[in-house]
Amino acid sequence: MIDDKLLDEISAQAGASPRLRMNYNIHESLSSPCQRLINVLLPGTVLPVHRHRHTAETYILLRGRLAVVFYDSLGVETDRFFLDPAEGNYGVNIPAGQWHTVEVIEPSAIFEVKEGPYAPLEPEDMIY
Repeated sequence: MIDDKLLDEISAQAGASPRLRMNYNIHESLSSPCQRLINVLLPGTVLPVHRHRHTAETYILLRGRLAVVFYDSLGVETDRFFLDPAEGNYGVNIPAGQWHTVEVIEPSAIFEVKEGPYAPLEPEDMIY
């Protein structure tokens, strides 16, 4: 069940993590063809600008407020999407190859989906 109790548990784990975020995998394994997870992100977490070259990614915000920011290959911001369920803005689809990051405005939980299997980011897929 995805409910407040589960989100509170993942949020507590995120708060105890030096990265200020925590994933809760719903998929069975890292080799699953569909990666489904809840990602709790707290203010101050740092996600590099990155891309997933071969897969689109979809975020649905379950709680909190955040901005999903798109960039071009030079690291110049090209678009910004504010997600806030209280405002009726629930999610965004990130096309394959799109440079992006997330800026956390308040503690947030997203349901995240992308094609698998899991592949760690390579250096050429991050802009520092």
